[in-house]
Amino acid sequence: MASAALHARNFWMEAKCAKAFWGQHELPVYRRLLADTLDWAAPGPGERWLDLGCGGGALTRGLWERSGGRIDSVVGVDCAETNRHKYRQLQLDLTPALTNRIQFVCHDFSFDGLSLFEHDSFDHAVSGLSISYAQSFDEHTQTWTQTAYDRLLADVLRVLRPGGRFVFSVNVPEPAWWKVGLRSLGGVFGAKNPLQYLKKSGRMLRYGARLKREARCGRFHYLPSEAVAGKLGSAGFIGVEHRLSYAGQAYIFLAIKPV
Repeated sequence: MASAALHARNFWMEAKCAKAFWGQHELPVYRRLLADTLDWAAPGPGERWLDLGCGGGALTRGLWERSGGRIDSVVGVDCAETNRHKYRQLQLDLTPALTNRIQFVCHDFSFDGLSLFEHDSFDHAVSGLSISYAQSFDEHTQTWTQTAYDRLLADVLRVLRPGGRFVFSVNVPEPAWWKVGLRSLGGVFGAKNPLQYLKKSGRMLRYGARLKREARCGRFHYLPSEAVAGKLGSAGFIGVEHRLSYAGQAYIFLAIKPV
């Protein structure tokens, strides 16, 4: 029997999918999620940050701007190569004299976690609606598993320095995308191109529906808050907190690496 994993399309690596999510910062509900995440991240001077599943770099830009450009650097990691173009623009916008302060690494964390980074490489880490898509497939049982998800959390702990914060968002179980769409309708009135705004919003919601179907079969992981907190504890994190955001369709978590 052919492995289901061989036939599972990975939308995240496709330029079309990546570009569809470049415009999510225009949605009022996403701007709220971004602000709530940055509030807990609280970037400070001289810090080195990891942006995991960075997409087009909205959190990277937010970290930079929240710190007034005083953080040391941000490394964005994402599996879609096309996001490198967005990071090149960020380098030119934010750090034209020292572009190496913002970096992009094309890497799929599903397969070997964060093996490309040494222990204690970063002061803190952020992630926006990304780690749920760490996928792993058991050929013996022919089922999707949470192995890659658990390994990723352990690897984030490994690459953080003692006392480092991990602030990230994940979707709630069975997210109601219609609520995100409904809350986003008001943004069309302030959009420079209302028709393009509606097209982008519709495209994102269609991808969201596909991802929810994949989560139902166990490929992706839209977990209850207590399950995520349990996984963080098992990985070794302490001080775990969470709150709702994104029109009630996402949790934001804060977890700390013990000193």
